[in-house]
Amino acid sequence: MFRVSELTPALIALSARADEALERVLPPDEQPPVELHRAMRYAVLGGGKRLRPLLVHAAGAAFGAPPERLDAPAAAVEIIHAYSLVHDDLPAMDDDSLRRGRPTCHVVFGEAMAILAGDALQALAFEVLADDALLDVDAATRLDMLRTLAAACGSQGMAGGQAFDLAAVGHRLTPAELERMHVHKTGALIRASVRLGALAAGCTDADALAALETYGHCIGLAFQVRDDLLDIEAGTEQLGKTAGKDVAANKPTYPSILGVEASREALAALTARALASIAPLGLRAEPLRDLARFVADRSN
Repeated sequence: MFRVSELTPALIALSARADEALERVLPPDEQPPVELHRAMRYAVLGGGKRLRPLLVHAAGAAFGAPPERLDAPAAAVEIIHAYSLVHDDLPAMDDDSLRRGRPTCHVVFGEAMAILAGDALQALAFEVLADDALLDVDAATRLDMLRTLAAACGSQGMAGGQAFDLAAVGHRLTPAELERMHVHKTGALIRASVRLGALAAGCTDADALAALETYGHCIGLAFQVRDDLLDIEAGTEQLGKTAGKDVAANKPTYPSILGVEASREALAALTARALASIAPLGLRAEPLRDLARFVADRSN
């Protein structure tokens, strides 16, 4: 469902590279337990924006990392993202039957197998990040990378954000509460992606890492604002998932709390702040700028 034409040629090439890396690290679908491995591959290889792997590559390239050193962290963050979507789509969570223009994992493989696929994908992400020989960083840096990814997944990251989300259904949140939810649920893995790329490149400059943290924070929120706008402006076919689902489920969104025009203004402001934060990096950060613009302008 995602139109690669919305990306620059360089980013399209990196998206294809990410797909190749994911294909390599996922278990073959003929390897027992076959149904589990098929469910894992279905969840990961079924299209998608590959935004998080692209952020790893863009941040790493800004500090001189060769692409082969970035393949493992790029694959790891996308595997975590895929696992989170499998679990988010379950009947006990968001209860969705459509993802990326296809039936969701639990619809195809059953709820039990979808839960197991998510569990196995989460474990695989850490295995990939821990074991990849081409990620030639020292032990302390690899440990920092593992810690970064783990923190993005847990109660202070995606899982915590989902808990905030579930608790918010039917309630009117303040703008600050809405931001807190999405800083965890959506933003944590996006911030981690940017940091992982920089760490893989050997970046230890505190100011540069802080600038990337600001950048990741802003585009993480911008991604969610754009998502909420698309949920009311785009159709199911365009989105590749059920349109209007958040409104129907009485979930708090940026348009429902701020209004549509104020949400558009917030999106523009977040994008401008993201771009300003990486201005000191100069031309080497151009892929990061392209990704910030893509997040703000994407059509699904």
